[in-house]
Formats: sequence, C-alpha cells, structure tokens
Amino acid sequence: MILINGESKEHIEIADRGFQYGDGLFETIEVRDGHAVFLERHLERLNSGCQRLYIPFPGAELLSFEAGELCRRWVSDTHSVRAVLKIIVTRGSGGRGYRQPDVIQPTRVLSLHPYPDYPEIYSEQGIVARFCVTRLGLNSTLAGIKHLNRLEQVMARAEWNDPAIQEGLMLDVNDHVIEGTMTNLFYIKNKCLYTAVLAQSGVAGIMRGIIMTISVDHGFPVIEHAFTKDELLSANEVFVCNSIIGIWPIKQIETTRFSVGPITKSIQSRLDRVINRELNSEQ
Repeated sequence: MILINGESKEHIEIADRGFQYGDGLFETIEVRDGHAVFLERHLERLNSGCQRLYIPFPGAELLSFEAGELCRRWVSDTHSVRAVLKIIVTRGSGGRGYRQPDVIQPTRVLSLHPYPDYPEIYSEQGIVARFCVTRLGLNSTLAGIKHLNRLEQVMARAEWNDPAIQEGLMLDVNDHVIEGTMTNLFYIKNKCLYTAVLAQSGVAGIMRGIIMTISVDHGFPVIEHAFTKDELLSANEVFVCNSIIGIWPIKQIETTRFSVGPITKSIQSRLDRVINRELNSEQ
C-alpha cells in the first residue's frame, strides 16, 4: 500500500535523486491499533534531516494526513491493526550530475508493510549478537540523520546468515562501538546507562532518545561516550532498540554472555507505559 506524492501508485521517476544518489531521508514507524506510534517525533526528526540536507520539508500536517489515510485503508483492507509505516523524502528529480536543481520539488513516498514476525522471546529472554567486520565511516555532516545511503549497514548485514544471530554490532573506523545494523545500542554498568556519542557516525534513533529521557527521569544517569569492544563486553547488561522492536536485551555477544538484568527490564516496562500513553492520547 503506497502513496507517492499523494497518489496511489507504485512507480517513481528514474531520474529521482533518491534512486540516483540516495539523496534523501526516511523514517520507519510502528503502526499499532491503526495509529502511527510517535509520528510527531518521527516527523520532527525528518524535518531536521531535511534542513540538514537542504531539502524542502513537505510539512508535518500533510505527512500526518497521508499517514492517517494509509493507516485507515490498511486496517480496512487487511483487518490488521499492526504494521510498519515507511516515509521517504527525496530531493526529487534533477537530471544527471550531483548539482542540485535550481528549483527543488521533493518526492514523498509513504508505504505500509506487514509487521515483522519477531518472536516475543527476543524481548523477554534476549538475543544473540556478533561484531561486524564492516566499519562505519566518519562524517560529521551526515552523522545522526537517517539518510538513504545505507550501504554500510547492507554490507554488515550480509556478513551472516545464521538464524541464531539476531543482530550485528558495528564499529567505526577508529574501533569504537557505535550501533547495531538496525538498532541503537546501550549498555549498563554500575547503575549508569551508556551509549555511543553520534557526532561522527550512526543514526540518532527516535527510540534511543525516548529511552534516554526515560532513564534520566527515573534516576539512571545516561553517558554518551566513545567505547571499545572490551568496554562493552565488561558491561552488566546490554540491549538494543529501535522504533519497531522496542527493546531487545542482548544475552550473548559472540562468546560473552549477559543476564537480562533488572535495569533493562525496568526500562522496558517504563517504555511500554510511554507507548500506551502515546496511543491513548491519539484516540
């Protein structure tokens, strides 16, 4: 189920710069009970990313309306109240070459997809992760935003096919641990929450920001810093997060095992309450 510039169709112009150069941004949003969860936050980040890339933002009101229309159609057609909404904004079409067109007419694509069939045990008992060989490059101009250039993650995810491993952890070229291929990463040590600083690489996920706020509000200090594999492996608890999975504790990274500890469980519980409040406020 797709809307391209407000029209129900499935084809995009071959000259679109999103296709030609990855010149754009995207958001991946959970749909629950027919509502796009934390849509306002996602649109704020999309707007911020558009400003960083000098792409005209289509507007939160228009995108919210189109997202709502798609969600209603999804529930009506599929009788499913859970899905994944993807919003893509590109710089539009601009001919061959890197130079931007003088007049930018952005392309917006909204699509709905079935919710992934992840086992509940991942949230309850944790997942197994591995370190990836593929490294993240350093670029302060693009760090933090969710741009369409994701070859590093594509190559990292291609490193394993073992279904027993659910996520790969990525380091930057300076050997600092940054994030998962599809997640942000946290670890807990001495009752403090640690996560990577994203000034040079990585994606500043919506769920990452919510978890950091929840933690501070409930007395768990949050420290953003550069850390190594050894520092991560010496943690008491480790978990990953994104807007679709919520929180997955990590029970094992390669040969090192971790417990699904009390702080991770507490943050999971508080996050569930925040999501429920969000859903109730939309009804």
